[in-house]
Amino acid sequence: MLAAVQKSSGVLPAKLLLLVSLLACAALGQGAEQTINTQPRLKTDKPPANPQELSTDELKQFGKPIRSDVDLVLVSVTVTDPLNRLVTGLEKDNFVILEQNIKQDIRHFSSEDAPISLGVVFDLSGSMKNKIDKAKDAVIEFFKTANPQDEFFMVTFANRPELLHDFTTSIEDIQGKLVYAVPNGQTALLDAVYLAMNKMRTARHPKKALLMISDGGDNHSRYTDNEIKKLVQEADVQIYAIGIYDLYRSTEEEIRGPYLLSQLTDATGGRTFSINDVSELSDTAVKIGVELRNQYVLGYRPSNKMRDGKWRKLKVKLNAPKGLPLLNVHARQGYYAPQQ
Repeated sequence: MLAAVQKSSGVLPAKLLLLVSLLACAALGQGAEQTINTQPRLKTDKPPANPQELSTDELKQFGKPIRSDVDLVLVSVTVTDPLNRLVTGLEKDNFVILEQNIKQDIRHFSSEDAPISLGVVFDLSGSMKNKIDKAKDAVIEFFKTANPQDEFFMVTFANRPELLHDFTTSIEDIQGKLVYAVPNGQTALLDAVYLAMNKMRTARHPKKALLMISDGGDNHSRYTDNEIKKLVQEADVQIYAIGIYDLYRSTEEEIRGPYLLSQLTDATGGRTFSINDVSELSDTAVKIGVELRNQYVLGYRPSNKMRDGKWRKLKVKLNAPKGLPLLNVHARQGYYAPQQ
Protein backbone atom coordinates (compact mmCIF):
# COMPACT_ATOMS: atom_id res chain seq x y z
CA MET A 1 0.00 0.00 0.00
CA LEU A 2 2.76 2.43 0.90
CA ALA A 3 4.47 1.90 -2.44
CA ALA A 4 1.21 2.67 -4.23
CA VAL A 5 0.77 5.93 -2.31
CA GLN A 6 4.33 7.02 -3.06
CA LYS A 7 4.13 6.21 -6.74
CA SER A 8 0.80 7.88 -7.33
CA SER A 9 1.39 11.22 -5.62
CA GLY A 10 4.37 11.32 -3.30
CA VAL A 11 1.99 12.49 -0.55
CA LEU A 12 2.04 10.85 2.87
CA PRO A 13 -0.59 11.52 5.57
CA ALA A 14 1.09 12.16 8.91
CA LYS A 15 -0.49 9.08 10.53
CA LEU A 16 0.76 6.80 7.75
CA LEU A 17 4.18 8.39 7.95
CA LEU A 18 4.20 7.75 11.72
CA LEU A 19 3.42 4.05 11.12
CA VAL A 20 6.15 3.78 8.50
CA SER A 21 8.61 5.51 10.83
CA LEU A 22 7.87 3.12 13.69
CA LEU A 23 8.33 0.09 11.46
CA ALA A 24 11.60 1.44 10.07
CA CYS A 25 12.96 2.89 13.31
CA ALA A 26 15.59 0.24 13.86
CA ALA A 27 16.91 0.61 10.33
CA LEU A 28 16.89 4.38 10.18
CA GLY A 29 18.59 5.09 13.49
CA GLN A 30 18.92 8.81 13.94
CA GLY A 31 18.13 9.63 10.27
CA ALA A 32 18.75 12.85 8.47
CA GLU A 33 19.08 16.18 10.21
CA GLN A 34 16.09 18.53 10.22
CA THR A 35 16.36 21.53 7.93
CA ILE A 36 13.85 24.38 8.06
CA ASN A 37 13.97 26.57 4.97
CA THR A 38 11.86 29.59 5.85
CA GLN A 39 11.26 32.54 4.11
CA PRO A 40 1.05 40.56 0.89
CA ARG A 41 -2.27 41.28 -1.99
CA LEU A 42 -1.37 43.36 -5.03
CA LYS A 43 -3.05 46.54 -6.22
CA THR A 44 -5.24 46.27 -9.31
CA ASP A 45 -3.46 48.74 -11.61
CA LYS A 46 -3.63 47.65 -15.24
CA PRO A 47 -0.28 46.13 -16.24
CA PRO A 48 1.47 47.33 -19.38
CA ALA A 49 0.96 45.18 -22.46
CA ASN A 50 4.71 44.88 -22.69
CA PRO A 51 7.17 46.39 -20.19
CA GLN A 52 9.86 46.71 -22.87
CA GLU A 53 7.76 49.42 -24.50
CA LEU A 54 8.33 51.69 -21.50
CA SER A 55 11.45 53.57 -20.54
CA THR A 56 13.57 52.39 -17.60
CA ASP A 57 12.24 55.26 -15.44
CA GLU A 58 8.65 54.36 -16.34
CA LEU A 59 9.29 50.74 -15.55
CA LYS A 60 10.60 51.62 -12.12
CA GLN A 61 7.70 53.99 -11.50
CA PHE A 62 5.19 51.29 -12.39
CA GLY A 63 7.09 48.76 -10.33
CA LYS A 64 7.01 50.73 -7.07
CA PRO A 65 6.70 48.58 -3.92
CA ILE A 66 3.35 46.90 -3.48
CA ARG A 67 2.40 46.58 0.17
CA SER A 68 -0.48 44.91 1.96
CA ASP A 69 -2.95 46.99 3.97
CA VAL A 70 -4.55 44.03 5.72
CA ASP A 71 -3.78 43.07 9.31
CA LEU A 72 -4.04 39.30 8.79
CA VAL A 73 -0.81 37.74 7.53
CA LEU A 74 -1.30 34.46 5.64
CA VAL A 75 1.59 32.03 5.18
CA SER A 76 1.47 28.98 2.88
CA VAL A 77 3.58 26.12 4.23
CA THR A 78 4.82 22.94 2.57
CA VAL A 79 6.03 20.04 4.74
CA THR A 80 8.17 17.20 3.38
CA ASP A 81 9.81 14.13 4.89
CA PRO A 82 13.51 13.15 4.50
CA LEU A 83 12.68 11.49 1.15
CA ASN A 84 11.12 14.74 -0.15
CA ARG A 85 7.57 13.36 0.00
CA LEU A 86 4.75 15.69 1.00
CA VAL A 87 3.33 15.23 4.49
CA THR A 88 -0.38 15.89 5.07
CA GLY A 89 -2.63 15.45 8.11
CA LEU A 90 -0.82 17.80 10.50
CA GLU A 91 -2.86 20.05 12.79
CA LYS A 92 -2.72 23.69 13.87
CA ASP A 93 -0.93 22.81 17.12
CA ASN A 94 1.92 21.28 15.11
CA PHE A 95 3.00 24.71 13.82
CA VAL A 96 4.77 27.70 15.37
CA ILE A 97 5.22 31.06 13.61
CA LEU A 98 7.88 33.54 14.66
CA GLU A 99 7.92 37.13 13.42
CA GLN A 100 11.19 38.88 14.23
CA ASN A 101 11.82 35.93 16.60
CA ILE A 102 8.57 36.64 18.52
CA LYS A 103 5.99 33.85 18.64
CA GLN A 104 2.64 34.74 17.04
CA ASP A 105 -0.86 33.49 17.83
CA ILE A 106 -2.13 31.42 14.87
CA ARG A 107 -5.75 32.52 14.28
CA HIS A 108 -6.38 30.78 10.97
CA PHE A 109 -5.47 27.24 9.90
CA SER A 110 -6.43 25.41 6.73
CA SER A 111 -5.21 22.46 4.71
CA GLU A 112 -7.96 22.51 2.09
CA ASP A 113 -7.33 22.61 -1.65
CA ALA A 114 -8.35 26.22 -2.34
CA PRO A 115 -8.69 27.64 -5.88
CA ILE A 116 -5.45 29.10 -7.27
CA SER A 117 -4.51 31.75 -9.79
CA LEU A 118 -1.60 30.20 -11.68
CA GLY A 119 0.90 31.73 -14.08
CA VAL A 120 3.65 30.09 -16.13
CA VAL A 121 6.80 31.99 -17.13
CA PHE A 122 8.18 30.03 -20.09
CA ASP A 123 11.63 30.31 -21.68
CA LEU A 124 11.56 30.68 -25.48
CA SER A 125 15.18 31.73 -25.93
CA GLY A 126 17.30 30.11 -28.62
CA SER A 127 18.99 27.70 -26.21
CA MET A 128 15.63 25.96 -25.64
CA LYS A 129 15.45 24.57 -29.21
CA ASN A 130 16.40 21.02 -28.28
CA LYS A 131 14.15 21.04 -25.17
CA ILE A 132 11.08 22.85 -26.39
CA ASP A 133 8.78 19.89 -27.10
CA LYS A 134 9.31 18.34 -23.65
CA ALA A 135 8.94 21.76 -22.02
CA LYS A 136 5.59 22.34 -23.78
CA ASP A 137 4.37 18.93 -22.62
CA ALA A 138 5.39 19.81 -19.05
CA VAL A 139 3.29 22.99 -19.11
CA ILE A 140 0.19 21.08 -20.20
CA GLU A 141 0.75 18.39 -17.53
CA PHE A 142 1.14 21.12 -14.90
CA PHE A 143 -2.17 22.71 -15.89
CA LYS A 144 -3.85 19.29 -15.76
CA THR A 145 -3.29 19.26 -11.98
CA ALA A 146 -5.57 22.33 -11.75
CA ASN A 147 -9.08 22.32 -10.31
CA PRO A 148 -12.13 23.56 -12.26
CA GLN A 149 -12.17 26.79 -10.19
CA ASP A 150 -8.52 27.62 -10.99
CA GLU A 151 -7.46 30.23 -13.53
CA PHE A 152 -4.15 30.45 -15.35
CA PHE A 153 -2.14 32.58 -17.74
CA MET A 154 1.17 32.28 -19.57
CA VAL A 155 4.10 34.62 -20.19
CA THR A 156 6.83 33.65 -22.67
CA PHE A 157 10.18 35.35 -23.00
CA ALA A 158 13.23 35.55 -25.25
CA ASN A 159 14.59 39.01 -26.13
CA ARG A 160 11.51 40.43 -24.43
CA PRO A 161 8.57 39.09 -22.41
CA GLU A 162 5.15 38.59 -23.96
CA LEU A 163 1.76 37.72 -22.47
CA LEU A 164 1.03 34.65 -24.59
CA HIS A 165 -2.42 34.19 -23.04
CA ASP A 166 -4.40 36.10 -20.42
CA PHE A 167 -6.22 34.43 -17.51
CA THR A 168 -8.35 31.51 -18.65
CA THR A 169 -9.81 28.30 -17.25
CA SER A 170 -9.21 26.39 -20.47
CA ILE A 171 -6.02 24.37 -20.93
CA GLU A 172 -6.86 24.10 -24.63
CA ASP A 173 -6.74 27.90 -25.03
CA ILE A 174 -3.13 28.03 -23.86
CA GLN A 175 -2.14 24.83 -25.64
CA GLY A 176 -3.46 26.28 -28.92
CA LYS A 177 -1.19 29.32 -28.56
CA LEU A 178 1.81 27.41 -27.24
CA VAL A 179 1.96 25.01 -30.17
CA TYR A 180 3.11 27.83 -32.48
CA ALA A 181 5.77 29.20 -30.09
CA VAL A 182 9.28 28.99 -31.61
CA PRO A 183 12.51 29.42 -29.57
CA ASN A 184 14.76 32.24 -30.69
CA GLY A 185 16.85 35.05 -29.23
CA GLN A 186 18.29 35.83 -25.81
CA THR A 187 16.96 35.47 -22.25
CA ALA A 188 15.00 38.29 -20.55
CA LEU A 189 13.89 36.18 -17.60
CA LEU A 190 13.75 38.96 -14.99
CA ASP A 191 11.61 41.19 -17.22
CA ALA A 192 9.28 38.22 -17.73
CA VAL A 193 8.92 37.74 -13.97
CA TYR A 194 8.10 41.43 -13.66
CA LEU A 195 5.38 41.17 -16.31
CA ALA A 196 3.93 38.03 -14.68
CA MET A 197 3.88 39.62 -11.22
CA ASN A 198 1.97 42.59 -12.59
CA LYS A 199 -0.44 40.28 -14.40
CA MET A 200 -1.16 38.76 -10.98
CA ARG A 201 -2.63 42.13 -9.95
CA THR A 202 -5.81 41.08 -11.77
CA ALA A 203 -5.99 37.58 -10.23
CA ARG A 204 -9.36 36.49 -8.84
CA HIS A 205 -8.12 34.17 -6.09
CA PRO A 206 -6.23 35.04 -2.88
CA LYS A 207 -3.87 32.10 -3.45
CA LYS A 208 -1.47 32.81 -6.30
CA ALA A 209 1.53 30.95 -7.73
CA LEU A 210 4.02 31.17 -10.60
CA LEU A 211 5.94 28.37 -12.30
CA MET A 212 9.13 29.36 -14.16
CA ILE A 213 10.62 26.99 -16.73
CA SER A 214 14.06 27.97 -18.04
CA ASP A 215 17.40 26.50 -19.04
CA GLY A 216 19.68 29.32 -17.97
CA GLY A 217 20.18 32.66 -16.31
CA ASP A 218 19.39 36.14 -17.61
CA ASN A 219 21.31 38.08 -20.28
CA HIS A 220 18.81 40.57 -21.71
CA SER A 221 16.65 42.16 -18.95
CA ARG A 222 16.32 45.78 -17.93
CA TYR A 223 15.51 44.80 -14.37
CA THR A 224 18.22 43.68 -11.95
CA ASP A 225 18.26 40.68 -9.63
CA ASN A 226 17.78 42.89 -6.56
CA GLU A 227 14.86 44.82 -8.07
CA ILE A 228 12.95 41.64 -8.93
CA LYS A 229 13.79 39.97 -5.63
CA LYS A 230 12.36 42.97 -3.77
CA LEU A 231 9.27 42.87 -5.98
CA VAL A 232 8.55 39.21 -5.22
CA GLN A 233 9.18 39.76 -1.51
CA GLU A 234 6.49 42.44 -1.51
CA ALA A 235 3.90 40.32 -3.34
CA ASP A 236 1.84 37.44 -2.04
CA VAL A 237 2.76 35.11 -4.91
CA GLN A 238 4.50 31.77 -4.38
CA ILE A 239 7.13 31.05 -7.04
CA TYR A 240 8.36 27.64 -8.21
CA ALA A 241 10.97 26.98 -10.87
CA ILE A 242 12.22 24.11 -12.99
CA GLY A 243 15.80 24.67 -14.10
CA ILE A 244 16.88 22.59 -17.11
CA TYR A 245 20.64 22.68 -16.94
CA ASP A 246 23.39 21.28 -19.14
CA LEU A 247 26.20 19.51 -17.30
CA TYR A 248 28.70 21.96 -18.78
CA ARG A 249 27.76 25.65 -18.55
CA SER A 250 29.97 27.87 -20.64
CA THR A 251 28.59 31.38 -20.03
CA GLU A 252 28.37 33.46 -16.88
CA GLU A 253 24.57 33.64 -17.00
CA GLU A 254 24.34 29.84 -17.29
CA ILE A 255 26.58 29.45 -14.25
CA ARG A 256 24.46 31.93 -12.28
CA GLY A 257 21.17 30.43 -13.46
CA PRO A 258 20.52 28.05 -10.54
CA TYR A 259 21.37 30.75 -8.00
CA LEU A 260 19.07 33.27 -9.68
CA LEU A 261 16.09 30.91 -9.71
CA SER A 262 16.67 29.83 -6.09
CA GLN A 263 16.84 33.45 -4.95
CA LEU A 264 13.37 34.10 -6.30
CA THR A 265 11.71 30.87 -5.21
CA ASP A 266 13.16 30.63 -1.70
CA ALA A 267 12.07 34.18 -0.86
CA THR A 268 8.41 33.28 -1.54
CA GLY A 269 8.27 29.83 0.08
CA GLY A 270 8.42 28.01 -3.24
CA ARG A 271 11.19 25.73 -4.47
CA THR A 272 13.55 25.26 -7.39
CA PHE A 273 13.83 21.83 -9.02
CA SER A 274 16.97 21.34 -11.11
CA ILE A 275 16.99 18.62 -13.77
CA ASN A 276 19.58 17.45 -16.29
CA ASP A 277 17.27 15.19 -18.31
CA VAL A 278 14.38 16.81 -20.22
CA SER A 279 12.40 13.57 -19.91
CA GLU A 280 11.95 14.48 -16.21
CA LEU A 281 10.19 17.75 -17.05
CA SER A 282 6.58 16.54 -17.02
CA ASP A 283 6.93 14.52 -13.82
CA THR A 284 8.54 17.49 -12.08
CA ALA A 285 5.78 19.85 -13.25
CA VAL A 286 3.12 17.45 -11.95
CA LYS A 287 4.97 17.20 -8.63
CA ILE A 288 4.84 20.97 -8.24
CA GLY A 289 1.13 21.00 -9.12
CA VAL A 290 0.42 18.35 -6.47
CA GLU A 291 2.49 20.28 -3.92
CA LEU A 292 0.39 23.40 -4.44
CA ARG A 293 -2.68 21.28 -3.62
CA ASN A 294 -1.24 19.91 -0.37
CA GLN A 295 -0.13 22.98 1.54
CA TYR A 296 -1.09 24.32 4.94
CA VAL A 297 -2.20 27.95 5.26
CA LEU A 298 -1.48 29.66 8.57
CA GLY A 299 -2.88 33.09 9.46
CA TYR A 300 -2.06 35.45 12.31
CA ARG A 301 -2.45 39.08 13.36
CA PRO A 302 1.02 40.47 14.10
CA SER A 303 1.72 41.40 17.70
CA ASN A 304 3.66 44.36 16.30
CA LYS A 305 0.88 46.78 15.28
CA MET A 306 3.17 49.45 13.84
CA ARG A 307 2.44 50.31 10.21
CA ASP A 308 6.01 51.27 9.36
CA GLY A 309 6.46 49.55 5.99
CA LYS A 310 9.51 47.66 7.25
CA TRP A 311 10.63 44.15 6.33
CA ARG A 312 9.66 41.57 8.96
CA LYS A 313 11.41 38.24 9.02
CA LEU A 314 9.30 35.08 9.34
CA LYS A 315 10.22 31.62 10.50
CA VAL A 316 7.91 28.61 10.65
CA LYS A 317 8.76 25.73 12.98
CA LEU A 318 7.17 22.34 13.60
CA ASN A 319 6.05 20.58 16.76
CA ALA A 320 5.68 17.30 14.90
CA PRO A 321 3.89 14.31 16.49
CA LYS A 322 6.22 11.97 18.34
CA GLY A 323 7.61 9.14 16.26
CA LEU A 324 7.80 11.05 12.99
CA PRO A 325 11.16 11.51 11.27
CA LEU A 326 12.62 14.99 11.15
CA LEU A 327 10.54 17.00 8.66
CA ASN A 328 11.39 19.91 6.36
CA VAL A 329 9.38 23.14 6.31
CA HIS A 330 9.16 25.50 3.31
CA ALA A 331 7.57 28.94 3.84
CA ARG A 332 8.19 32.52 2.75
CA GLN A 333 11.01 34.31 4.49
CA GLY A 334 9.13 37.46 5.46
CA TYR A 335 6.87 40.31 4.37
CA TYR A 336 6.70 44.11 4.35
CA ALA A 337 4.45 45.64 7.00
CA PRO A 338 1.73 47.99 5.72
CA GLN A 339 2.41 51.73 5.65
CA GLN A 340 0.28 54.59 6.93
